[in-house]
Amino acid sequence: MSGVKVTLKIATSLDARIALSDGTSQWITCSESRARGHQLRAAHDAILVGIGTVLADDPLLTARTVPLPAKQPVRIVADSHGRTPRSSRLVQSAGTGRVVVATNGQPQDILAASGVEIWRCGRGIRVDVNDLLRRVEAESLSSLLIEGGGTLAASFIREGLVDEIAWFRAPILIGGDGLPALGALGLSDLGQASRWRAVATERIGDDVLDTYVRV
Repeated sequence: MSGVKVTLKIATSLDARIALSDGTSQWITCSESRARGHQLRAAHDAILVGIGTVLADDPLLTARTVPLPAKQPVRIVADSHGRTPRSSRLVQSAGTGRVVVATNGQPQDILAASGVEIWRCGRGIRVDVNDLLRRVEAESLSSLLIEGGGTLAASFIREGLVDEIAWFRAPILIGGDGLPALGALGLSDLGQASRWRAVATERIGDDVLDTYVRV
């Protein structure tokens, strides 16, 4: 069992969609929920997103709380083939805080020259999330917040690596053509579904934040 506490943050519509079919997602949740999201970032040692999130949203992934945290979390991208753009805000800000690209491809010399740390995590088609979590623990990082996207989240759920879910729900409906919060889990029996216990519910502006822990 990993010594790293893993929290999955999800922000969706009532029908568990994270974006419209064209990827538009700004903003599903209200400003108060987004502020709480920054508090979650500040409370974790590291933040993890997939390359799809980087390419779609160009996030900075810093914790922009008031006041700012004493230390910013390490920002990690799961990027199997090293597609993180040098022009991205993450790479451009590597000089002001640790940025990591976790890949299973060839060493990314160009990104490394920009100040980005390169972690080799597995040799399959995708980054091996177990290898990634072991590296997080080896770096003495005790908590990890996963922010997106659905494929990455599903990979951690499938491997039983998520300890807690922080699920923000906005009172809107997007419909079945929207992008789902989780990718495929490959279940063939409901008995295989992971089970979760609700431990807190909080009203945040017009949204609701439900917190679950793994049973």
